[in-house]
Amino acid sequence: MKKLPQDLSQLVHQSGSLPSLAERAELLLYLDKYVKQLLTGPVSAQLTVANLRQNVLVLETPTSAWAARINFQKAKLLQQLQSEALPMLTAIEVKVNPALASVDTKPKVTHRALSETAAAHINALAEHTEGTLGQKLKRLAALASRQGSKD
Repeated sequence: MKKLPQDLSQLVHQSGSLPSLAERAELLLYLDKYVKQLLTGPVSAQLTVANLRQNVLVLETPTSAWAARINFQKAKLLQQLQSEALPMLTAIEVKVNPALASVDTKPKVTHRALSETAAAHINALAEHTEGTLGQKLKRLAALASRQGSKD
């Protein structure tokens, strides 16, 4: 007789080091949401709670400019966290982690389609043009039929 599969949440919370890891991950997720609620403006979208170690909350941000803005609010944030959620908290550390930046490094390339009408006009022009220009115009007109088959 086969053994039925166990629920993953039961396995995580049963034995070994997984329960403590799961609790820590849940705590960090909770703190991340809580800190973002306490901070106002666009600053909250630019930080992540990275760790809580030795009663020090570690926040990460993508740039030093955002780190400076968070540092301005750090004293107030520490006081709020001590009074509402983490009385044992002694400090907040802000670190810059450029990997958090969600910058699109590739420029967006716009591919324009050549209409069938434009292709017909270019092809007609190519019929009356000699040399390499005529050949290039014919290839350009042929491009429209290839684009139409991809759609």
